[in-house]
Amino acid sequence: MSMEKLNKGQILIVEDEKSMREVLKILLAGEGYDVTAAADSVDGMNLLNRDIFDMVITDIKMPKINGFEILKKVREISPDTLVIMITAFGTTESAIEAMQLGAYDYIHKPFKIDEIRVVVKKALEKRKLREEVSILREKIKTTYELGHIFWKSQKMQELLNVMPRIAQSNSNVLVTGESGTGKELVATGIHNLSLRKEKNLVAINCAAFPEGLLESELFGHMRGAFTGAAYNKQGLFEIADGGSIFLDEICEMSINLQAKLLRILENSTFRRVGGTTDIKVDVRIISATNKDLKDEVASGRFREDLYYRLNVVPLHIPPLRERKEDIPLLVDHFLVKFSPLLKRLVAPEVMKLFMEYPWKGNVRELENVIERILLLTDREEIAAEDVPQEIYKHSEDMKYIPDLTKEGADLDCIIGNIEKNYLQNALKMANGNKTEAAKLLNLSFRSFRHRLYKYGIK
Repeated sequence: MSMEKLNKGQILIVEDEKSMREVLKILLAGEGYDVTAAADSVDGMNLLNRDIFDMVITDIKMPKINGFEILKKVREISPDTLVIMITAFGTTESAIEAMQLGAYDYIHKPFKIDEIRVVVKKALEKRKLREEVSILREKIKTTYELGHIFWKSQKMQELLNVMPRIAQSNSNVLVTGESGTGKELVATGIHNLSLRKEKNLVAINCAAFPEGLLESELFGHMRGAFTGAAYNKQGLFEIADGGSIFLDEICEMSINLQAKLLRILENSTFRRVGGTTDIKVDVRIISATNKDLKDEVASGRFREDLYYRLNVVPLHIPPLRERKEDIPLLVDHFLVKFSPLLKRLVAPEVMKLFMEYPWKGNVRELENVIERILLLTDREEIAAEDVPQEIYKHSEDMKYIPDLTKEGADLDCIIGNIEKNYLQNALKMANGNKTEAAKLLNLSFRSFRHRLYKYGIK
């Protein structure tokens, strides 16, 4: 059986008339299909139970089991399989019944060779198109569900592989990682993949509010509960009922509020500020921090019991410097985001600078850099001179820092090369003005001149 035939489609013929069965088999095999022929309906049923076919062509009138039973069996075990009914004793009623049961087409004997060839070809082409559309929709759905998470690296793939399974549970999730790695995007992805996706996902940065205001934001308040509380207000936990809440920078929450959050985790109830009635909610908590919560617990700044309640499922997002394979994908995404009407490109030397840079601010820093570059240049292809100086300088500095090997290294020589490089760059930026160059390096003019003499720079 050739790969070409498999690619065109697998067809099962169920026909008890030998001459018709052989004609159909020879015809369709000649068209490049992988054809299996059953001599009777019982044999056909057995084949359907053992294999999956793209199409079944079956006679209607057969002993023991008729074609309608074959059609029903196909619809039961393989709904995507196309069924074409053929008969020499056709009536309008039988044709209508076949179509109502889900047959793709109904053909009367005797039929022309070209007729069956065209029907089969169009049917399988239509099926293939439907599959392609389904795959495309699934890709679009997955992209939406995972937000704007772009990855190629193995570390991110491992993280994203477990997200669908985590999402299907109601367990609380603690997302850790440096600032700018995309913790909120991961939280959004978990919510969108979960059974709670039709309900709200609300997010709040706990570090952005003072204690009193954060309590009101989370739990709501009653009119007159404090100065300025002119009306009753719902909190985010009420708004998120049935859905999820994302608590970013959870470690910045005060001990007092941590106790109130623990109450929600224990019995799913809370009270508004100034309220006397318990409010019950069903909310999944996804929290995040860029600190080590174990250290916070050890120092007494974070409740140990709350830590274990939040850290049911830990997820760690690696920093961008540990997944540099993702940088080109992210760059392309930000180019489109900030310049949707004009296709921008990045010169190879610029991408090399991006790949070498440590990105201490992670994905957020990369995004800001791309936005700044596009605001300051109209070039279709971003060149090295468009790159911020700190990125370019880092690349230049790295040229003078060789890897440490077993043979060792001459530290004085390495430091000297770096110092010489900075002196030369400062002179270049100051257009040869030594006084200005000294200021750029925070050196006195005398010290700067001494260093130029030391390295023989004119």
